Amino acid sequence: MLKITDKANLNKSFNPIATKIVSDTPGRLRLRVAPENRKVEKMQHIANFLTAQPHISQVRTNIHHGSILIHHDHQTGTLSEILETLKDIGIIFTDITQGQTEAASGISHAVIDLNQRVERATNGSVDLRFLFPLGLGTLAVRQLIIKGLQLEVIPWYVLAWYAFDSFLKFNTGDR
Repeated sequence: MLKITDKANLNKSFNPIATKIVSDTPGRLRLRVAPENRKVEKMQHIANFLTAQPHISQVRTNIHHGSILIHHDHQTGTLSEILETLKDIGIIFTDITQGQTEAASGISHAVIDLNQRVERATNGSVDLRFLFPLGLGTLAVRQLIIKGLQLEVIPWYVLAWYAFDSFLKFNTGDR
C-alpha cells in the first residue's frame, strides 16, 4: 500500500487523470475515469493510495467502465478532504465525454452487430442500409393507399423522402 509520503512518487509516474464525479452520497463517492486513463496500473495505484487514507474504508475499481467507487466515513472525512486527496495524486475533475457517450456507443455497437447478423443471414445480399429505407418506403406506400393524398400526422411523402434520403446516405461513401 502507498503511504501519504508517496504522493510525490505517484504524481511523477502519472500525468493528470481526467475524471468526473458520477454520484456523491453520504459515505460514498463514485468517479468515472476518462477512457485514455483506464489502465490497470493507474487505477490500482489510485485505489491503493486511497485505501491507505484513514477516512476511506473501501475502494473498488472497474477498469472496463472506468469506475472508482470510494466508501468513506463521512463523519470524520469530508468530501472536500477526499477531493483534495484525489487532486494531490493527479486527479482532475472535468467533463470526460469525448466522442460518443457510453449510451450512444452501446446503441452503435448494437446496431452494427444487428447489421452484421442480417448481412450474414442473407449471405451478404441485404443489410440494414437496404432494409431500413425499404421499411420506410413500405410505410409510405401504406399511408398513400390508406390515407390518399391527405396531409396527416405522418404523410406518405415524408416517409417516401426519408426512404430515398436514407438509402442515399447509407449507400454512398465508404462502408
